[in-house]
Order: sequence, then C-alpha cells, then structure tokens
Amino acid sequence: MIEVKRVYDPPSSADGARFLVDRLWPRGLSKASLKLDAWLKDVAPTNDLRHWYSHDPAKWDEFRRRYFADLDRNPESWAPLLAAARKGRITLLFSSREPKLNNAVALKQYLDSKLKTKTQPASKPHR
Repeated sequence: MIEVKRVYDPPSSADGARFLVDRLWPRGLSKASLKLDAWLKDVAPTNDLRHWYSHDPAKWDEFRRRYFADLDRNPESWAPLLAAARKGRITLLFSSREPKLNNAVALKQYLDSKLKTKTQPASKPHR
C-alpha cells in the first residue's frame, strides 16, 4: 500500500517506509526530523518540468503525462519504491502546499498502476 503525506506532518508508525520524493530538500527540516528511509531525488520531476507545471491546476493532466513519460524512461528511479511497496506500506513524502495536485500524488498513481499489473522495471542493457 502506498500513502502520500506532506513532510511537515508528523511521522507516524503507520507510515511504514518513508521516502522523500522531491528534488529539493524541504525548508526548515532536518534529516533526523523526517525519519526517512531514503531521499529519492531522481524519481522527482525534472527541474524544467517542475518549473513549467508550477502547480497550475490547468496543467495537471499534461504534467502527469510528461512526468509518467519521464518515469517510463527512468525505471531505476522508481524500482526501489515498487519493491518496498510490494513488501508493505510505504509513504511518499512531499513538501508542496498543494495536497492533491503534486508530484507525490502523481507518482503514487504511477506506482499503483505498476502494482496492479505486476510490472517489473525494465533493466537497462549492459554495455
């Protein structure tokens, strides 16, 4: 099961494994206060996509389309999350003030679709 939670909300034992999925470290918080299992910067939207979206609700569908395409090209970024979700509850942490239209919500939707189809991340060919 995958949950989504704002980093500024207090940690809970019900969170399971906690992963920060933002590219930037949240303001005013220490690493110890977040009780993170990992900070996965590479699973976050690119800086260009993040700036383009700028939490504009009118751009949500296109943001998700572009973000999912980026995730499709970079399965090693989300593979640890999928593996952890198959073992138990995980919580994706985000710092946005927007609770419903943010990258963690989109990432949860993406990962939920992978869990439903039992998709394994494609491995990149060896060189």
